[in-house]
Amino acid sequence: MKLFIKVRPGARENKVQKVDEINFVISVTAQPEKDRANRAAVQALADYLNIPSTRIRISAGLTARHKIFEIL
Repeated sequence: MKLFIKVRPGARENKVQKVDEINFVISVTAQPEKDRANRAAVQALADYLNIPSTRIRISAGLTARHKIFEIL
């Protein structure tokens, strides 16, 4: 399953907003350096979906705000 994610790094709190079935906006407090924001976004989505973070993979957009996450 593929999910389209917009990540907002440097937010006040970690938050996941569902736009529709496959589009989400994830706000994370981590800064976009040394992969911190990506790891925080994966963890936030895993907590939101109640699945282990090891089942989520970033398939596109490692350095962009718009990403494609794949649920394994």
